[in-house]
Amino acid sequence: MDLRTSYQQTTHQLSGHGKRNVGVLQRAFEQADPEQTSDHYGTGEVIEQFEQKLATRLGTEAAVFFPSGTMAQQIALRIWSDKTGNRSVAYHPLCHLEIHEQDGLRQLHHLEPLLIGGADRLMTLEEVKALPDVACLLVELPQRELGGYLPPFDELEAISRHCRDRGIHLHLDGARLFETLPYYEKTAEEVCALFDSVYVSFYKGIGGVAGAILGGPKAFCDEARIWKRRYGGDLIGLYPYITPADYYYELRKDRMGTYYEHAKALATRFNALDGVWTTPDVPVTNMFHLHMNGDAETVSNWIERVQTETGIGITGYVVPHDGHCSTEISVGDAFLDIDTSRLDKLFEVLSHQQ
Repeated sequence: MDLRTSYQQTTHQLSGHGKRNVGVLQRAFEQADPEQTSDHYGTGEVIEQFEQKLATRLGTEAAVFFPSGTMAQQIALRIWSDKTGNRSVAYHPLCHLEIHEQDGLRQLHHLEPLLIGGADRLMTLEEVKALPDVACLLVELPQRELGGYLPPFDELEAISRHCRDRGIHLHLDGARLFETLPYYEKTAEEVCALFDSVYVSFYKGIGGVAGAILGGPKAFCDEARIWKRRYGGDLIGLYPYITPADYYYELRKDRMGTYYEHAKALATRFNALDGVWTTPDVPVTNMFHLHMNGDAETVSNWIERVQTETGIGITGYVVPHDGHCSTEISVGDAFLDIDTSRLDKLFEVLSHQQ
């Protein structure tokens, strides 16, 4: 048995909201009105009501539902580039557009990304102030590839003021925006007010099937709708994505504080183990990176044994580094289903099998 298989065979998991299977879709549709009419190529009650709901929550003039965040964010940067006549955009070296999208921004839009900051830390206000003339700066909250770090809110405010003074459009990669709100003690509207446009995912922390919202000024969203059609994003019906997005949004939008508190407690327990640590040391959202001393084979075998013995899934993969391995933990409903005695047993086994 390999690590991935042992993880899939566990009955409980530390991360996520449970196994992603057909049941995720079924549970959402069991609560839906069977007479609800499908949207039709981006129009209709089901999509328009959901877009308006999210525009209100984010405090934006309008919002557009997209089948994917990749599509939404490339389009956002293209619109700001066209508006300014500037083909340069800036973002962190570990931005999703840079490391997961097969160079889409350059190949499809002929935009030139400028990487800002170090790959091992957040960008700084000083680095933003040193930017040359760019159309748009993208900021990711939280910075997933670093373990979920967040900049202080007052620094975000300073970045926002600087960009507005310079005429640089500020875009929020808020795939996990709702997960940041307990730490900032702000509403989504207060965070989004610092940005010119914002993207939010409905399959990450929300746990839907797929889909994203792109919010911003009405003229911006009108242009985004045209680009969505050009991309082929206006499927004849997007309701199979919208219905679970709406259902799980309503189910989980007020649980983010609970996930966050459990993530901090869980990280504390991991950090008490020899040769194990997290980044951040104290999480600032419901996610963190978990690190374990040893090579990939040693660490994988260790986790596999623990998962098999306890029935609790820690991870199905590890990323090797120099002398240690890492994975990601993102606390959600699945963690809430683990009772205290079972969790205590997990850490007892972890400490004995090191």
